[in-house]
Amino acid sequence: MKVLLCPLSSGGFLHPATAAALELHRRGHDVTLFAAGAAGRAAAAAGIAVLPAATEREPYAFDVSRWFRDGESQYRVVRDAARALRPDVVVTSVLCPGALLAAEVLDLPVVVLGLTCHLWPYAGPAVSGDAAGSYADPDAGSDGGFDAGSDAEDRRWRLAETLKHHQALRDRLGLRTPQPADPARQLLGRAFLLRGHPGLELPGAVLPRGVRHVGPLWWEPSPDDDPPSAGASPHPADDTLAERLDRVGKPLVYVHLGRTFGGESLWRWIDAAFTGTGHQAVVELARTSTRAPAPGSDVVTVRRPRMGDLLARAEAVVSNGTSAPVLGALLHARPLLLRPNGGEQRLLGAACLRAGVAAELPVHPAPGDAVSRAVGDARLRTAARTLGTALAQAKSATAAAQEIEEAAR
Repeated sequence: MKVLLCPLSSGGFLHPATAAALELHRRGHDVTLFAAGAAGRAAAAAGIAVLPAATEREPYAFDVSRWFRDGESQYRVVRDAARALRPDVVVTSVLCPGALLAAEVLDLPVVVLGLTCHLWPYAGPAVSGDAAGSYADPDAGSDGGFDAGSDAEDRRWRLAETLKHHQALRDRLGLRTPQPADPARQLLGRAFLLRGHPGLELPGAVLPRGVRHVGPLWWEPSPDDDPPSAGASPHPADDTLAERLDRVGKPLVYVHLGRTFGGESLWRWIDAAFTGTGHQAVVELARTSTRAPAPGSDVVTVRRPRMGDLLARAEAVVSNGTSAPVLGALLHARPLLLRPNGGEQRLLGAACLRAGVAAELPVHPAPGDAVSRAVGDARLRTAARTLGTALAQAKSATAAAQEIEEAAR
């Protein structure tokens, strides 16, 4: 079987796709992966054919920050690769309309790697479809955070926005809508694989046909996949970071920043929580802007292709509520402190709150106390350990590979 994997290029999308690619390769399939950086080097070292995720001609084809702006570029890249390779199945990320349309034009089955939770409407009613504990929509005039907003309304809005961008790309490419038309169904591909656990969905919810949980598809490049500097330690950045954390000596909190979507940044809380208190923090900047910590704070900022080593060392994890840090925290049995803004953050944050694995991160009052409360909350830690164990036992790479094999038949 020939498989072409076309994920978005940021780690939160590329790393799960790499996990699937490695398992498919292990099972004897002919695998090609669009990738870059450490993930691309790791895949190539394993014997997988790697195509560049960005080229001089098409630099933004798989850039998540431009997913609805560069659909034509993605369409061309995936279409041309599929014509050359003649795969039996295409695997792509959610938010890849260009890849979906390229596969449609070439009449190829598609498997979509989703996020942790299902973000669009359910096929059947949930017991708590409009339950309190949803997050407000900052685009509707809220500053984010906890709100007794409508989960069902949020899902409908998100689907409508996704379909709008998908249809706009179809129109720009001059492609006709297949008949009978079912645009929402087309977003799901032959199979749509969620990386979370059923316990994070709303109670009683029924997933649409073809949508299923496979588990976290957790994979990270090792330090050996980073090119060493000439004449330097093999892993100088990691060595220096570990030495700094050892020197400060305080218990660690891992902070992973997500996009703010017009909401409030976590930086005001970070500056207060780790200046003259009992904890230190490593702040992963991810796709946010560079920002220096407050003078005198026990904070170091990083941009790294992995977080597992820091999660293993941390006492708690602070995040806006995106999939990678949430799944990483749970797999390492760490309690979460969440402050969501937009995107998937509101639904995933509410899911973690319902599951008892997360607490709300207060932005204003007594910020330092939130960390101590989360670390000392036995129920929070037990729930995180229980759900994390279930995720770790999911054999997600095997499950995803089986779904991809089935889609190609």
